[in-house]
Amino acid sequence: MKEINIIMCGVGGQGILLSSEIIALVAMESGYDVKKSEVHGMAQRGGSVVSHIRIGEKVYSPLIEKGKCDFLLSFEKAETLRWLHYLKKDNPVIIVNDVEIIPPLVSLGLDKYPENIEEKLKNITKNIYFVPAISIAKSLGEVITFNTLLLGSLSKFLPFKEEIWENVIKRSVPENKIEINLIAFKKGREILKF
Repeated sequence: MKEINIIMCGVGGQGILLSSEIIALVAMESGYDVKKSEVHGMAQRGGSVVSHIRIGEKVYSPLIEKGKCDFLLSFEKAETLRWLHYLKKDNPVIIVNDVEIIPPLVSLGLDKYPENIEEKLKNITKNIYFVPAISIAKSLGEVITFNTLLLGSLSKFLPFKEEIWENVIKRSVPENKIEINLIAFKKGREILKF
């Protein structure tokens, strides 16, 4: 298997760190070497959060070089724009949670939220998927499972067995949330048709 480089981005409180841990465990249980790095200094205040995940036969560094990212999984639209320069040029995959979280500086009128994000992203790659993860998770009855739903969408592109994903999710979420997280994961896999 060639090396797989994944960047996950969003804002604090969206479950990025848990999601990156699940991906790392799934890859390890599938027999691969994994390195992971996270930046979450402002995570509790709704600040930017990013996680680099590198998977391969042997991985030496946890950080993805600019221009080498295969998959960008974004939990918030504007945060996607911050990490585009990390994407490889040859058909990277971008999965975007179709949600806009207005930062404090924008709320105070000191900055502007980016406009036409979807149009900008469509010019980057043909492999872009906008997922209404929060509204789907709400319809399932548990909005906090939107991160697991996004993992389900990403899992369609990765070479790991669905059974391994499910086993890791069972061990990673609270016991009373296992069933709804498994439902969200499967829903995330179903909504990407290709």
